[in-house]
Amino acid sequence: MKEKVVVGMSGGVDSSVAAYLLLEQGYEVIGATMQIWQSDDACTIEKEGGCCGQSAVDDARRVAAVLGIPYYVMDFRDVFRRQVMDYFTAEYLRGRTPNPCIACNRFVKWEAMLQRSLAIGADYIATGHYARVERLPGGRFSVRSSVTAQKDQTYALYNLTQFQLSHTLMPVGEYCKEEIREIARKAGLPVFSKPDSQEICFIPDDDYAGFLEREAGEQAPGPGRFEWKDGTYLGPSKGITHYTVGQRKGLGIAMGRPVFVTKIIPETNTVVLGESGDVFGSTLRCSRLNFMALDPAEFPVGAEREALGKIRYSHRGAPCRIRRTGEDEITAYFADPVRAVTPGQAAVFYEGEHILCGGTICAEG
Repeated sequence: MKEKVVVGMSGGVDSSVAAYLLLEQGYEVIGATMQIWQSDDACTIEKEGGCCGQSAVDDARRVAAVLGIPYYVMDFRDVFRRQVMDYFTAEYLRGRTPNPCIACNRFVKWEAMLQRSLAIGADYIATGHYARVERLPGGRFSVRSSVTAQKDQTYALYNLTQFQLSHTLMPVGEYCKEEIREIARKAGLPVFSKPDSQEICFIPDDDYAGFLEREAGEQAPGPGRFEWKDGTYLGPSKGITHYTVGQRKGLGIAMGRPVFVTKIIPETNTVVLGESGDVFGSTLRCSRLNFMALDPAEFPVGAEREALGKIRYSHRGAPCRIRRTGEDEITAYFADPVRAVTPGQAAVFYEGEHILCGGTICAEG
Protein backbone atom coordinates (compact mmCIF):
# COMPACT_ATOMS: atom_id res chain seq x y z
CA MET A 1 0.00 0.00 0.00
CA LYS A 2 1.38 3.39 -1.00
CA GLU A 3 2.31 5.89 1.69
CA LYS A 4 0.27 9.07 1.44
CA VAL A 5 1.81 12.56 1.49
CA VAL A 6 0.18 15.99 1.43
CA VAL A 7 2.38 18.49 -0.39
CA GLY A 8 2.07 22.14 0.58
CA MET A 9 1.84 23.76 -2.85
CA SER A 10 2.55 27.49 -3.05
CA GLY A 11 2.09 27.71 -6.79
CA GLY A 12 5.83 28.10 -7.24
CA VAL A 13 8.29 25.86 -9.04
CA ASP A 14 9.89 24.36 -5.91
CA SER A 15 6.76 22.96 -4.29
CA SER A 16 5.42 21.89 -7.69
CA VAL A 17 8.56 19.84 -8.34
CA ALA A 18 8.38 18.43 -4.80
CA ALA A 19 4.96 17.00 -5.68
CA TYR A 20 6.30 15.64 -8.98
CA LEU A 21 9.35 14.01 -7.39
CA LEU A 22 7.29 12.29 -4.68
CA LEU A 23 4.85 11.04 -7.29
CA GLU A 24 7.81 9.60 -9.21
CA GLN A 25 9.05 7.95 -6.00
CA GLY A 26 5.79 6.06 -5.64
CA TYR A 27 3.92 8.05 -3.01
CA GLU A 28 0.21 8.76 -3.15
CA VAL A 29 0.35 12.55 -3.47
CA ILE A 30 -2.27 15.12 -2.53
CA GLY A 31 -1.72 18.82 -3.25
CA ALA A 32 -2.86 21.49 -0.80
CA THR A 33 -2.53 25.26 -0.57
CA MET A 34 -2.99 27.09 2.70
CA GLN A 35 -5.67 29.78 2.65
CA ILE A 36 -4.20 32.51 4.86
CA TRP A 37 -5.46 35.72 3.25
CA GLN A 38 -7.80 37.41 5.66
CA SER A 39 -10.37 39.03 3.35
CA ASP A 40 -13.31 37.37 1.61
CA ASP A 41 -13.56 40.26 -0.84
CA ALA A 42 -12.70 38.99 -4.33
CA CYS A 43 -10.82 42.14 -5.37
CA THR A 44 -8.71 42.12 -2.22
CA ILE A 45 -7.94 38.41 -2.54
CA GLU A 46 -6.89 38.87 -6.17
CA LYS A 47 -4.25 41.40 -5.05
CA GLU A 48 -2.78 39.17 -2.37
CA GLY A 49 0.72 38.14 -3.34
CA GLY A 50 3.31 35.82 -1.86
CA CYS A 51 3.11 32.08 -1.47
CA CYS A 52 -0.56 31.69 -0.56
CA GLY A 53 -2.60 34.31 -2.43
CA GLN A 54 -5.21 33.72 -5.12
CA SER A 55 -2.62 33.55 -7.91
CA ALA A 56 -0.84 30.84 -5.93
CA VAL A 57 -4.04 28.81 -5.77
CA ASP A 58 -4.59 29.15 -9.51
CA ASP A 59 -1.03 28.07 -10.33
CA ALA A 60 -1.04 25.20 -7.85
CA ARG A 61 -4.35 23.92 -9.19
CA ARG A 62 -2.96 23.95 -12.74
CA VAL A 63 0.11 21.98 -11.64
CA ALA A 64 -2.04 19.45 -9.80
CA ALA A 65 -4.11 18.97 -12.94
CA VAL A 66 -0.96 18.28 -14.99
CA LEU A 67 0.25 15.77 -12.38
CA GLY A 68 -3.18 14.17 -12.06
CA ILE A 69 -3.31 14.50 -8.26
CA PRO A 70 -6.15 15.64 -5.97
CA TYR A 71 -5.90 19.27 -4.90
CA TYR A 72 -7.46 21.17 -2.01
CA VAL A 73 -7.34 24.59 -0.37
CA MET A 74 -7.07 24.34 3.42
CA ASP A 75 -8.37 27.26 5.47
CA PHE A 76 -5.83 28.33 8.10
CA ARG A 77 -6.82 31.99 8.38
CA ASP A 78 -7.42 31.92 12.12
CA VAL A 79 -4.14 30.27 13.08
CA PHE A 80 -2.19 32.42 10.61
CA ARG A 81 -3.72 35.56 12.04
CA ARG A 82 -2.94 34.51 15.62
CA GLN A 83 0.48 32.88 15.25
CA VAL A 84 2.00 34.98 12.47
CA MET A 85 0.35 38.36 11.89
CA ASP A 86 -0.45 39.16 15.52
CA TYR A 87 2.97 37.87 16.59
CA PHE A 88 4.67 40.01 13.93
CA THR A 89 2.92 43.14 15.15
CA ALA A 90 3.46 42.43 18.85
CA GLU A 91 7.18 41.84 18.38
CA TYR A 92 7.70 45.11 16.54
CA LEU A 93 5.82 46.97 19.28
CA ARG A 94 8.29 45.42 21.75
CA GLY A 95 11.21 46.84 19.78
CA ARG A 96 12.14 43.48 18.27
CA THR A 97 12.51 42.36 14.63
CA PRO A 98 10.60 39.09 14.11
CA ASN A 99 10.91 36.48 11.38
CA PRO A 100 7.33 35.62 10.37
CA CYS A 101 8.37 32.76 8.09
CA ILE A 102 9.80 30.86 11.07
CA ALA A 103 6.54 31.29 12.96
CA CYS A 104 4.52 30.24 9.91
CA ASN A 105 6.65 27.15 9.40
CA ARG A 106 6.27 25.95 12.97
CA PHE A 107 2.67 26.81 13.77
CA VAL A 108 0.87 26.86 10.41
CA LYS A 109 2.66 24.60 7.91
CA TRP A 110 4.02 22.11 10.41
CA GLU A 111 1.37 22.19 13.09
CA ALA A 112 -1.99 23.08 11.59
CA MET A 113 -1.36 21.54 8.16
CA LEU A 114 0.36 18.46 9.55
CA GLN A 115 -2.48 17.75 11.97
CA ARG A 116 -5.05 18.24 9.21
CA SER A 117 -3.09 15.95 6.92
CA LEU A 118 -2.70 13.20 9.52
CA ALA A 119 -6.43 13.44 10.22
CA ILE A 120 -7.23 12.58 6.59
CA GLY A 121 -4.93 9.57 6.66
CA ALA A 122 -1.66 11.00 5.35
CA ASP A 123 1.67 9.65 6.57
CA TYR A 124 3.69 12.76 5.74
CA ILE A 125 3.58 16.35 4.64
CA ALA A 126 6.11 17.74 2.19
CA THR A 127 7.26 21.17 1.06
CA GLY A 128 9.56 22.67 -1.56
CA HIS A 129 12.17 23.90 0.91
CA TYR A 130 15.85 23.63 0.01
CA ALA A 131 16.71 21.45 2.99
CA ARG A 132 16.82 17.78 3.93
CA VAL A 133 15.38 15.81 6.85
CA GLU A 134 17.55 13.06 8.29
CA ARG A 135 17.24 10.61 11.14
CA LEU A 136 20.58 10.48 12.93
CA PRO A 137 22.24 7.32 14.34
CA GLY A 138 21.06 8.18 17.85
CA GLY A 139 17.45 8.28 16.68
CA ARG A 140 16.87 12.04 16.68
CA PHE A 141 15.72 13.89 13.58
CA SER A 142 17.47 16.97 12.27
CA VAL A 143 17.27 19.32 9.33
CA ARG A 144 20.36 19.04 7.13
CA SER A 145 21.64 21.71 4.74
CA SER A 146 20.60 21.40 1.12
CA VAL A 147 23.13 20.47 -1.54
CA THR A 148 23.24 24.11 -2.65
CA ALA A 149 24.37 26.72 -0.15
CA GLN A 150 22.99 29.48 -2.37
CA LYS A 151 19.38 28.44 -1.75
CA ASP A 152 19.71 26.72 1.64
CA GLN A 153 16.59 27.35 3.76
CA THR A 154 17.43 25.40 6.90
CA TYR A 155 17.66 28.54 9.06
CA ALA A 156 13.90 29.13 8.82
CA LEU A 157 13.17 25.51 9.79
CA TYR A 158 15.12 25.29 13.07
CA ASN A 159 11.97 25.42 15.20
CA LEU A 160 10.36 22.19 13.97
CA THR A 161 9.74 19.50 16.58
CA GLN A 162 10.91 15.90 16.51
CA PHE A 163 7.35 14.73 15.84
CA GLN A 164 6.94 17.15 12.97
CA LEU A 165 10.25 16.14 11.41
CA SER A 166 9.35 12.45 11.65
CA HIS A 167 6.38 13.16 9.36
CA THR A 168 8.17 15.45 6.89
CA LEU A 169 9.64 14.95 3.43
CA MET A 170 11.77 17.56 1.63
CA PRO A 171 12.79 16.14 -1.76
CA VAL A 172 13.94 19.45 -3.26
CA GLY A 173 16.92 19.64 -0.89
CA GLU A 174 18.83 17.18 -3.08
CA TYR A 175 18.90 19.58 -6.05
CA CYS A 176 20.05 23.06 -7.00
CA LYS A 177 17.60 25.64 -8.34
CA GLU A 178 18.64 25.21 -11.97
CA GLU A 179 18.02 21.48 -11.74
CA ILE A 180 14.59 22.05 -10.22
CA ARG A 181 13.56 24.38 -13.05
CA GLU A 182 14.81 21.87 -15.63
CA ILE A 183 12.86 19.05 -13.97
CA ALA A 184 9.74 21.24 -14.03
CA ARG A 185 10.26 22.11 -17.70
CA LYS A 186 10.71 18.48 -18.75
CA ALA A 187 7.68 17.43 -16.70
CA GLY A 188 5.55 20.04 -18.43
CA LEU A 189 4.78 21.98 -15.26
CA PRO A 190 3.43 25.42 -16.26
CA VAL A 191 5.32 27.25 -13.48
CA PHE A 192 8.85 26.16 -14.52
CA SER A 193 9.93 29.77 -15.22
CA LYS A 194 7.90 31.51 -12.51
CA PRO A 195 10.10 33.91 -10.49
CA ASP A 196 10.62 33.39 -6.77
CA SER A 197 8.52 35.41 -4.34
CA GLN A 198 10.61 37.78 -2.23
CA GLU A 199 8.21 39.78 -0.06
CA ILE A 200 6.44 38.78 3.14
CA CYS A 201 3.22 37.23 1.92
CA PHE A 202 0.88 39.34 4.06
CA ILE A 203 2.72 42.58 3.21
CA PRO A 204 2.93 42.32 -0.60
CA ASP A 205 3.72 46.05 -0.99
CA ASP A 206 6.69 45.80 1.44
CA ASP A 207 5.25 48.67 3.51
CA TYR A 208 5.98 47.19 6.94
CA ALA A 209 5.36 50.45 8.79
CA GLY A 210 1.99 51.01 7.16
CA PHE A 211 0.92 47.46 7.97
CA LEU A 212 2.04 47.84 11.59
CA GLU A 213 0.23 51.15 12.01
CA ARG A 214 -3.00 49.63 10.69
CA GLU A 215 -2.66 46.52 12.83
CA ALA A 216 -1.59 48.27 16.04
CA GLY A 217 -4.21 51.03 15.82
CA GLU A 218 -4.18 53.06 19.01
CA GLN A 219 -1.23 50.99 20.29
CA ALA A 220 0.99 52.25 17.46
CA PRO A 221 3.89 54.15 19.07
CA GLY A 222 3.76 57.16 16.73
CA PRO A 223 6.69 59.57 16.35
CA GLY A 224 9.62 58.95 18.70
CA ARG A 225 13.16 60.15 19.29
CA PHE A 226 16.70 59.55 18.15
CA GLU A 227 19.45 59.42 20.74
CA TRP A 228 23.18 59.03 20.36
CA LYS A 229 24.78 56.08 22.13
CA ASP A 230 25.72 58.34 25.08
CA GLY A 231 22.10 59.40 25.61
CA THR A 232 22.28 62.73 23.79
CA TYR A 233 19.02 63.70 22.10
CA LEU A 234 19.48 64.01 18.32
CA GLY A 235 15.99 64.73 17.02
CA PRO A 236 12.60 63.18 16.26
CA SER A 237 12.16 59.75 14.65
CA LYS A 238 9.20 58.14 12.93
CA GLY A 239 8.86 55.71 15.84
CA ILE A 240 10.44 52.38 16.71
CA THR A 241 8.41 50.28 14.26
CA HIS A 242 10.24 51.97 11.35
CA TYR A 243 13.71 50.76 12.31
CA THR A 244 15.79 47.69 13.03
CA VAL A 245 19.20 47.10 14.59
CA GLY A 246 22.02 47.59 12.07
CA GLN A 247 19.98 49.84 9.78
CA ARG A 248 21.83 52.69 8.05
CA LYS A 249 19.68 53.77 5.11
CA GLY A 250 16.34 55.52 5.41
CA LEU A 251 16.86 56.81 8.94
CA GLY A 252 15.61 60.28 8.09
CA ILE A 253 18.28 62.12 10.06
CA ALA A 254 21.34 63.93 8.69
CA MET A 255 24.49 63.42 10.76
CA GLY A 256 27.11 64.28 8.15
CA ARG A 257 28.52 60.75 8.29
CA PRO A 258 27.16 57.19 8.20
CA VAL A 259 25.38 56.22 11.43
CA PHE A 260 23.59 53.01 12.38
CA VAL A 261 20.78 51.84 14.63
CA THR A 262 22.45 50.14 17.59
CA LYS A 263 19.49 49.68 19.94
CA ILE A 264 15.72 50.12 20.15
CA ILE A 265 14.08 51.07 23.45
CA PRO A 266 10.30 50.48 23.23
CA GLU A 267 9.54 51.90 26.70
CA THR A 268 10.52 55.41 25.56
CA ASN A 269 10.01 54.97 21.78
CA THR A 270 13.72 55.64 21.36
CA VAL A 271 16.06 54.64 18.53
CA VAL A 272 19.72 54.70 19.57
CA LEU A 273 22.33 55.51 16.94
CA GLY A 274 26.07 54.89 16.86
CA GLU A 275 29.12 54.30 14.68
CA SER A 276 29.56 51.30 12.40
CA GLY A 277 31.71 49.53 14.99
CA ASP A 278 28.94 49.82 17.56
CA VAL A 279 26.73 47.34 15.71
CA PHE A 280 29.20 44.49 16.19
CA GLY A 281 29.01 42.16 19.17
CA SER A 282 30.68 38.94 20.28
CA THR A 283 27.95 37.43 22.46
CA LEU A 284 24.20 36.92 22.43
CA ARG A 285 21.55 35.28 24.55
CA CYS A 286 18.60 33.39 23.08
CA SER A 287 15.51 31.75 24.55
CA ARG A 288 12.42 29.86 23.28
CA LEU A 289 14.84 27.06 22.54
CA ASN A 290 14.26 24.15 20.18
CA PHE A 291 16.62 21.18 19.97
CA MET A 292 17.20 19.06 16.87
CA ALA A 293 20.36 16.98 16.46
CA LEU A 294 21.37 17.91 19.99
CA ASP A 295 19.43 16.06 22.69
CA PRO A 296 18.60 18.60 25.42
CA ALA A 297 19.22 15.92 28.07
CA GLU A 298 22.80 15.69 26.83
CA PHE A 299 23.27 19.45 26.97
CA PRO A 300 22.33 20.39 30.56
CA VAL A 301 22.66 23.80 32.15
CA GLY A 302 26.35 24.66 32.31
CA ALA A 303 27.37 22.49 29.36
CA GLU A 304 29.31 23.96 26.45
CA ARG A 305 30.21 22.93 22.90
CA GLU A 306 31.51 24.38 19.65
CA ALA A 307 29.11 25.24 16.83
CA LEU A 308 28.54 27.41 13.78
CA GLY A 309 26.04 30.15 14.58
CA LYS A 310 23.75 31.97 12.14
CA ILE A 311 22.02 35.12 13.43
CA ARG A 312 19.84 35.93 10.42
CA TYR A 313 18.65 34.25 7.25
CA SER A 314 21.32 35.88 5.06
CA HIS A 315 24.17 35.31 7.56
CA ARG A 316 26.70 32.73 6.35
CA GLY A 317 27.39 31.63 9.89
CA ALA A 318 30.35 32.12 12.21
CA PRO A 319 32.24 29.85 14.63
CA CYS A 320 31.08 30.18 18.22
CA ARG A 321 30.96 28.43 21.55
CA ILE A 322 27.49 27.85 22.95
CA ARG A 323 26.76 27.45 26.64
CA ARG A 324 23.44 26.48 28.16
CA THR A 325 22.97 29.20 30.75
CA GLY A 326 19.41 28.29 31.74
CA GLU A 327 16.63 25.80 31.13
CA ASP A 328 15.40 28.05 28.32
CA GLU A 329 18.54 30.04 27.56
CA ILE A 330 21.68 29.58 25.51
CA THR A 331 24.52 32.11 25.42
CA ALA A 332 26.72 32.14 22.34
CA TYR A 333 30.28 33.47 22.31
CA PHE A 334 31.57 34.21 18.80
CA ALA A 335 35.24 33.90 17.93
CA ASP A 336 34.98 37.13 15.93
CA PRO A 337 32.38 39.90 16.41
CA VAL A 338 29.23 39.52 14.32
CA ARG A 339 27.22 42.37 12.87
CA ALA A 340 23.82 43.47 14.15
CA VAL A 341 22.74 40.98 16.79
CA THR A 342 19.02 41.71 16.54
CA PRO A 343 16.49 40.83 19.26
CA GLY A 344 13.57 38.92 17.75
CA GLN A 345 15.62 37.20 15.07
CA ALA A 346 16.64 33.57 15.39
CA ALA A 347 20.05 32.26 16.39
CA VAL A 348 20.53 28.84 14.80
CA PHE A 349 23.48 26.61 15.69
CA TYR A 350 24.93 23.98 13.38
CA GLU A 351 27.43 21.14 13.57
CA GLY A 352 28.54 20.37 10.06
CA GLU A 353 25.43 20.28 7.89
CA HIS A 354 22.96 19.54 10.70
CA ILE A 355 21.04 21.91 12.95
CA LEU A 356 21.92 21.31 16.59
CA CYS A 357 19.43 23.74 18.13
CA GLY A 358 18.27 27.33 17.99
CA GLY A 359 16.29 30.02 19.72
CA THR A 360 15.03 33.58 19.55
CA ILE A 361 17.62 36.26 20.26
CA CYS A 362 16.58 38.15 23.38
CA ALA A 363 19.66 40.34 23.89
CA GLU A 364 23.33 40.76 23.33
CA GLY A 365 25.25 38.77 25.91
